Amino acid sequence: MTRLGYQIPNFTYPGAAPADIFGMVVAQAKAAEEAGFDRVLVMDHFYQLPGIGAHDEPMIECYTLLSALAQHTSRVRLSALVTGNTYRNPTLLAKTITALDHVSGGRATLGLGAGWFEQEHNSLGYEFGTFSERFEKLEEALQIIVPMLRGETVTFHGKYYSVTDAVNSPAPISRVPVMIGGSGEKKTLRMVAQYADESNLSSGAMEEIPRKLDALAAHCERLGRDRSEITVTKLTMVFLAPTMEEAEADLREIAAVKGWSPEVMEMVKGILIYGDPDTVGERLQAMMATGIDGMTINLPGNGHKPERIALLGEVARAAMS
Repeated sequence: MTRLGYQIPNFTYPGAAPADIFGMVVAQAKAAEEAGFDRVLVMDHFYQLPGIGAHDEPMIECYTLLSALAQHTSRVRLSALVTGNTYRNPTLLAKTITALDHVSGGRATLGLGAGWFEQEHNSLGYEFGTFSERFEKLEEALQIIVPMLRGETVTFHGKYYSVTDAVNSPAPISRVPVMIGGSGEKKTLRMVAQYADESNLSSGAMEEIPRKLDALAAHCERLGRDRSEITVTKLTMVFLAPTMEEAEADLREIAAVKGWSPEVMEMVKGILIYGDPDTVGERLQAMMATGIDGMTINLPGNGHKPERIALLGEVARAAMS
């Protein structure tokens, strides 16, 4: 299960041509593995997210990328954080995760969420639907995908999906962990308690984490699930450098590439955990003190520098000890 994950959310790098991107992503995955991260994750998006960049910045399809990263790593588990359920039929996703498990030698994880990026859906032709519909679809998908990953033949006829004698052969090599992303206390965390091995709290302030954990525990008690069976992590965005001066230099460098104004640069400092190892380490330590089991961390501004990933690994491991 995830204790310390490294997510790669950005593919816009200073001085990089499109043909350079994949090699730089491989370097990040290798650096994360060497730095002691137990999982490497990428976003399942086709457009870059608001707050990280413009929608037309480079974005590589996640499962093709994860399968390629499997050939350049040997220990880290590989996952989307998280798959948008609205983008694939559940049976296709079960087969895709199984293929990733095989090509990685048993290192796949299924990360799944309801989907939320409306612009991406509308622009590319994916049905967005209402909030309630997306969560109803997610639960139906879980009732198909999870048993398929466990070697069962599935027949299911729901409101949105219908399958008859769905077979997943070959079965995965490993018991693929199921992680549900999201922080909703009524719907998302109830599904975590019912279907998942892991929960990633992808949004919300640090101060809200204890309440989320209490909500998950209540769902587990009601469903007869042992809460200790579920690993809970928090997605955290960090901008780290050896000194504050180097952090400022890194920020100016990425701001020039993305066209950020001074006002946006200041906003970035406020949104991300920003600074030198002491500053970042103190914030990560405080986050662990909320009761979570681990963290998934990204470096959206300077993760293209492998030495920053190595430093993040040191700081994060110290915060978790």
